[in-house]
Amino acid sequence: MKFRWILLPIACFLLSGCPRSPLNKLPEKINGVSFVASRNPVNQHNIDPVLDINANFAAVMPFGFIRNLDTPDIVFDTERQWYGETKEGARQYIERLHSNGIQVMLKPQIWIWRGEFTGYLKMNSEGKWNQLEDSYRDFILTYAQLAEEMNVALLCIGTELEQFIVHRPEYWIELISEIKIRYKGKLTYAANWDEYKRVPFWDQLDYIGVDAYFPVSPDKTPSLEGAKEGWHQWKQELNGVANKVGLPILFTEYGYRSVDYAGKEPWKSDRDMTTVNLEAQSNLTQALFESFYDEPWFAGGFIWKWYIDHPNAGGVENARFTPQNKPAQKYIQGQFDRLR
Repeated sequence: MKFRWILLPIACFLLSGCPRSPLNKLPEKINGVSFVASRNPVNQHNIDPVLDINANFAAVMPFGFIRNLDTPDIVFDTERQWYGETKEGARQYIERLHSNGIQVMLKPQIWIWRGEFTGYLKMNSEGKWNQLEDSYRDFILTYAQLAEEMNVALLCIGTELEQFIVHRPEYWIELISEIKIRYKGKLTYAANWDEYKRVPFWDQLDYIGVDAYFPVSPDKTPSLEGAKEGWHQWKQELNGVANKVGLPILFTEYGYRSVDYAGKEPWKSDRDMTTVNLEAQSNLTQALFESFYDEPWFAGGFIWKWYIDHPNAGGVENARFTPQNKPAQKYIQGQFDRLR
């Protein structure tokens, strides 16, 4: 018996079929927050509020930067970035979250200067496409290796890159194969709400990832029932794709601003939208939970956004996406507790 116990770790190191640690066993529902990168390392007081709302997952989001929509070079892991946006910062965030029993989706993302939408990233020559492919490969494989080293449960291989995928589908199929050589955990891709039906490689992944900014209500202050009715067509569509592909739906991002008309175009982050409407955010959040979280084909999701400096985040005068220190937070906390 002693020999068996001594040899098991060696055998697991050599054989790819051995199970990963319990930290990689995904829960029935992913109750996640999008853990926003900061200038600073994470301490226990940054993690405690995540535990307090009963979250079992956090998305850690290192960043790469591109100058404009037709520039092929991704700059990442530099001293000029905020700590949480770098490889070292991502590692430290993961360590802290894991030490508290919170699982991680590593979600490396691209930021285009001036906030240009990543879905429009498209090159104008074959040479530039090749450069972008090489640059993105270096970027994502760097973090795939980190995900494997840190025993991360879930890796998101890209976020809202529609034109890149539409024009270079063969590249993405090859890239997924390369990622799987380096990382043995679960994979998803974060497709925009109006993109996910056209992604050609879902059958190579483990979850259909959707950034769930579906328009569900034209009203200034959507009612709960009105927002649920607004979800009906989208829910049918999502269920149909899940059944066709044979994979669960994961909301890689979801959430609403606490503003008037928050359900009309939920993706909008215009800074001139300043009229605070906490009821709109609360009703829309509740409608999403009541529409999806009890469905067997729905795996859960990640709230957009959750800032590490919780005491100073959000609040009843804040019009941004975060539910922190707003009525929506209390509702989410109750739902996460119910779904544990």
